[in-house]
Amino acid sequence: MKKKVLSMFLASAMALSVVACGSSNTSADTSAPASDAAPKTETAAETKTETTETAAEPAVASELTDGKFAETRQITVEIYDRGNDGGSDPENNMYTEYIKKGMLEAHNVEVTFKKVPRWTEVDDINNLLAAGEAPDICVTYSYPTVLTYAQMGGVIDLSEMIETYKADLPNLWGWLGDTNMLWDKDPKTGEVWALEGKRAEQQRIVTFVRQDWLDKLGLKAPTTTQEFEDMLVAFKDNADTLLGSDASKMVPFSTSYDVGWRASNIITSYMDPAITDKEYYINGFDDRMVTQASTKEAVRLLNKWYNAGLMWKDFVLYGSGDTTEDDMIKAGYVGAFQHNWDYVFRNGEDSINANLKRNVGEDAKFVPVDCFQNSAGKYSKWLYSSAGDRKLFFPTTNDEPLASLLYLDYISQPDVIKYLQAGEEGVTHQVLDSGAIQIIAATGDAIQNSGKNIDYTITCNGTYFGDQKLADLSIAYGYAEADPELVSQADKISKADGLSPKNVNVGVIEAEAGVGDTLSAKRDQIYDNAVVAAEADFDSTWDSFMADYLSAGGQAIMDERAAKWAEYFGDADMLP
Repeated sequence: MKKKVLSMFLASAMALSVVACGSSNTSADTSAPASDAAPKTETAAETKTETTETAAEPAVASELTDGKFAETRQITVEIYDRGNDGGSDPENNMYTEYIKKGMLEAHNVEVTFKKVPRWTEVDDINNLLAAGEAPDICVTYSYPTVLTYAQMGGVIDLSEMIETYKADLPNLWGWLGDTNMLWDKDPKTGEVWALEGKRAEQQRIVTFVRQDWLDKLGLKAPTTTQEFEDMLVAFKDNADTLLGSDASKMVPFSTSYDVGWRASNIITSYMDPAITDKEYYINGFDDRMVTQASTKEAVRLLNKWYNAGLMWKDFVLYGSGDTTEDDMIKAGYVGAFQHNWDYVFRNGEDSINANLKRNVGEDAKFVPVDCFQNSAGKYSKWLYSSAGDRKLFFPTTNDEPLASLLYLDYISQPDVIKYLQAGEEGVTHQVLDSGAIQIIAATGDAIQNSGKNIDYTITCNGTYFGDQKLADLSIAYGYAEADPELVSQADKISKADGLSPKNVNVGVIEAEAGVGDTLSAKRDQIYDNAVVAAEADFDSTWDSFMADYLSAGGQAIMDERAAKWAEYFGDADMLP
């Protein structure tokens, strides 16, 4: 009955928001409410039904005996489906069975996994929440999605439960700590709508170039932006030498529709080295930095490269989850690109470098380089904070919030993290003489569909193995079929002159609710259209699409962030 009531309420709220958005010309998904349709905080509290309050009410401590329920409980857990060719079934494999068995033995809780497509996860979670069919434990990278449903009364406030049952959650609190457990705690109301997973690694973006192409042309690895551009020109001008009969397929520099992520190091290099915490925060709703003051000039450089034939001309045509670019890179047609720091090493025998070796030759490989300096001569790049990872939340259709918290505690145990990340010795890893864990290629249901199995270690993102010293020792050996020396180089470059964002906790920014999907789509439109515009049209294109972004909610967010900063920090420009 509770799910039916909540489903009807959320569906009605969603329908109203779609009507409110109906006049928009954007092609973005309108299933998420627009900011002008999102209820205010005080209204949201009034709309919560009696059954919703009952769902969030903590179970009594006597329900647990030695950490176990007397009667078996059942929960569902979201798991990403990445659609990997040849991967394991995300709902049923060696790792899901390990978790199911462990949870039943430790807590008498039966676990069922519910897959959600990774590349459309926000849309799919929106639909599941609106239908009252969301898993008991939901995972998303989008906090605005959580906030939207929290304001509709569709998300459990965890603030009381995590404190009440703190003694029963030693691993969860021990791993995440106050920082991640309370990262999103509202400083005024005390509400906690989501827990933040912890990043065991802070690396983000690295620039990769073809070492064999550099060698063939007698070039050194670039160390400046100009040298990088000169290298791209050399690749283009020598396409016949480098690709022979496939010269027409030459792509000196590749990117994707997600320019703000993929060109992050270039964008950061244009940023003022002395940027204040205040400025970065006010303009920082979008981690793709589209509204930061210097971003337009960074994109002007990409526009120049695009019009000079130095970039993949069709990058805007292929959206999230499409494999066209990866296939092109693996075939050997691409000279350079920026991506996640470990991207060329992922997926063992199907990794980019492993494919190049098979398809092109023994010497064909991408290597990491550091070449985008800012005005202070630093190779600055934004890192992840230890938080700011997956947001873990419980919809109010969750009948078993305590069992769900115990699940998060279970997967936060050091030995459980180690198993989920490393698997079984001789099957998915081997132990070197140094003690380091070296990941080896797996088959069948032992295949990990995500790097370090992060889709199961949702409280932990990155190499940890249950022990930080072991992780540090093992990180270079964490990729089957990869050269440990190259992995180590990429790791070091990714963190060189790194910048870490701070947690600016000023409570809910009302303007952010319900506009995340719309603004993300408009952000991509700014980047994509500006990069491919004729050079003479660059300014007008950028300005036009930016105006649309700002009027769709971007400006309201920045204005409210500025007001909240002043409320909490006064005239200060920097946080302690």
